[in-house]
Amino acid sequence: MKMFGKKWGVLAALIALMLAVAACGGKNEGASPSPSESSKAPAASESAKPSESAKPSESAKPADKKVVLGFAQVGAESAWRTANTKSIQESAAQAGFELKFSDAQQKQENQIKAIRSFIQQKVDVIAFSPVVESGWDTVLKEAKDAGIPVILTDRAVDSKDTSLYRTFLGSDFVEEGRKAGQWLVDQYKDASEDVNIVELQGTTGSAPANDRMAGFQEVIKTNPHLKIIASQTGEFTRAKGKEVMQAFLQAHKDIDVLYAHNDDMALGAIQAIEAAGLKPGTDIKIISVDAVKDGMQAASEGKINFIVECNPLLGPQLMEAVNAVLEGKEIPQRIVTKEGTFTSEQAKEALPTRQY
Repeated sequence: MKMFGKKWGVLAALIALMLAVAACGGKNEGASPSPSESSKAPAASESAKPSESAKPSESAKPADKKVVLGFAQVGAESAWRTANTKSIQESAAQAGFELKFSDAQQKQENQIKAIRSFIQQKVDVIAFSPVVESGWDTVLKEAKDAGIPVILTDRAVDSKDTSLYRTFLGSDFVEEGRKAGQWLVDQYKDASEDVNIVELQGTTGSAPANDRMAGFQEVIKTNPHLKIIASQTGEFTRAKGKEVMQAFLQAHKDIDVLYAHNDDMALGAIQAIEAAGLKPGTDIKIISVDAVKDGMQAASEGKINFIVECNPLLGPQLMEAVNAVLEGKEIPQRIVTKEGTFTSEQAKEALPTRQY
């Protein structure tokens, strides 16, 4: 019995040893870790974390997607244009739009390139102020084929296919020319001698230059004494206006009236007139278009006799038109801005509260 008991004890010890070895092997080969061990292990490797690309994209949330407006501006040739650009940029921000802005530097090829870039970027709406009136059909058809609506601002195009754009928002340039001409007709209604007029035109081929000239000529022809003796582009800039006016003064010693298609050219011309020893507004009467602050200041000082307003603050109306187009609403194909006129006295009164 003692021998049997001793053997049984040895056997029990061997069995216990084998169980201990088996348990150790099982833990290393895949047994579930205890709660304490689990908490010490890394939660996941870096490669197992969701990547940034796996996050929902903005396009997956159309309700949050911003309206993207592509705008191709003429340039920055005048104070009017600067005010116009600021109005569009501020209004787009207030509307919550993403604005893709391009400055064409008064070159049509730059605007066409910008519009094609907007098409490639698949913007929601394209708006632009055409440098000149002609030569837009091809690129506008590209926008139409891409399903992107186009809005013209400030200036028109001469395309016969009006389906290439949804609306034209801006001033009536012909009417501006008529207003300028009517003031002159009224001033010289009793003239018995010829009144010699020189004209500083805007950018050659542009809508405002063509239309302001046409409206002016339409009205002054009712008085045969009102004669345009010289007309040349001043490219809507102050420097060029001064340069051309200097040439006018050298070529003509009997100038009675200057008609400038914008204030900046008129302001440049005033410099040339004063340098020639003449008094602007008295020796040479001056009519201008725009009514920006610098022009209104000159008018309040009597250097410009009459200004026809051309409102540059088109931003709010443009954003309204963009929303209407995207919502599928019917909008007029021509939206005219409301504008006034200013004599020297009226300019003096309006100047303190002038926004541009």
